[in-house]
Amino acid sequence: MLVIAGIIIFVIAYFIITYNSLVALKVRIKASIQEIGNQLKRQASLIPNLIEATKGYMQHEQEVFDKLTAARNVAARALEKNKLPDLIKASEQLGEAFQPMFALLESNPELKANETVAKLMDELRDTADKVMYARRLLIDLSANYNIKIKTFPTMFVAKLFNFQPVEGLKTAESGAHLKVSQAETKTPKVNL
Repeated sequence: MLVIAGIIIFVIAYFIITYNSLVALKVRIKASIQEIGNQLKRQASLIPNLIEATKGYMQHEQEVFDKLTAARNVAARALEKNKLPDLIKASEQLGEAFQPMFALLESNPELKANETVAKLMDELRDTADKVMYARRLLIDLSANYNIKIKTFPTMFVAKLFNFQPVEGLKTAESGAHLKVSQAETKTPKVNL
């Protein structure tokens, strides 16, 4: 009788612990999505400052400013919607908008040396790193959660309480981003 009672208590405890771990993972996934939005908001709020700080130096690069402004607007709309696909799209567009800015700074030592611009660029890089980390965290949490709900014996608890797989980040499954060229495999050389 004690053995049966022990087994029942063990099963109940297992169900409770498993249920709580699945709920905790879902909450962490939601928090990681919010962190992506938080970092995009931070990044989008820096763009007007970057534009103002560099306008005087780069009057001839109006196209860069237009792209940055458009990217900021996309990010603002995505933050209002608070939907993961829109946040990811905004993140990608912001990253693309900053590429010409980074290239211009690299080719213009006077602008690159400007303390205000350098500080803002550091902030943008820091924010881009934080967005990348938040996205990586979402990927990891989604994978852990999806593995748990599909593996034995956790799948029984997941089915009992109707835990559904989460999508995580979507990315194209074909294209140039999946291929590494010969040039990309070489170690970069830096000459100062």
